[in-house]
Amino acid sequence: MSNKENLENIKKLREITGVGFKDCKLAIDENNGDIEKSIEYLRKKGIAKASKKMGRVAADGLVLIYEKNNNVSAIEINSETDFVAKNKDFILFCKEISEINFANKSNIDSLKSSKMKNNKTVDENLISLISKIGEKITIRRSKFFDDKGLNFAYVHNSVEKNIGKVISIIQLSKNDNNDLKELGSKLAMHIAAQAPIAIDEEGIKKEILDKELEIIKEELKNSGKKEDMIEKIANGKIKKFISDNTLLNQVWIMDTKLKVNQVIKKYSNKSEIKVLDFIRFKVGEGID
Repeated sequence: MSNKENLENIKKLREITGVGFKDCKLAIDENNGDIEKSIEYLRKKGIAKASKKMGRVAADGLVLIYEKNNNVSAIEINSETDFVAKNKDFILFCKEISEINFANKSNIDSLKSSKMKNNKTVDENLISLISKIGEKITIRRSKFFDDKGLNFAYVHNSVEKNIGKVISIIQLSKNDNNDLKELGSKLAMHIAAQAPIAIDEEGIKKEILDKELEIIKEELKNSGKKEDMIEKIANGKIKKFISDNTLLNQVWIMDTKLKVNQVIKKYSNKSEIKVLDFIRFKVGEGID
């Protein structure tokens, strides 16, 4: 590494962590210029300001999709504030990352080591952007849908085409129906609005149901319900929870007299239409 590169890395580390030149130089030298390892090194040394930016909560940002030949990728990139989410440099960074994410089939490890247009890696450019903007920026999660089914995407609160605050993608089975574009588009909109957590009951993790049942029973107990009634009422409430949170059992947002599974059946022609997979990414959702 040249002296110029070494000084640039020290400068970046100082801007991210707030630590003095001497400590940053030592960290960079000890970790062969690796910024992330240098941050970790400083934190392990107990230097108070080492996590100045990296310890902040990045719960704003953007979600993006990239579509090509019935393959679709989704990615969430977080910033600390909506102000930065509207920043031109941040948006340009996110758009290029979205394309690279698609090429890497949403493998974040491969994504981070991939080269961007300036011939620097995603990780290197991420560090530079954090230094320039002054906020924590993180690449949080991603998902890739291949062409084994028919994919349909929806962007809510769009900033630009394929960029927004909420995105949803649904994959339907291929079949002999003439055109599923209308159904797929409406289902993607439904998912964005109603936020199901699984396709059906089998898709809900046991720990989620157990925790919900525990909360329901405790609530009933605290309300003064007798033990023999708690079990009966709790079973009814957990069934409603499952219905409200599974896509196929949810009430259809465009006609509340129907369930989603009934709508799908209406579109079925020569063969059954199945929901193979879906995702819904809302910026910052679940970040403490």
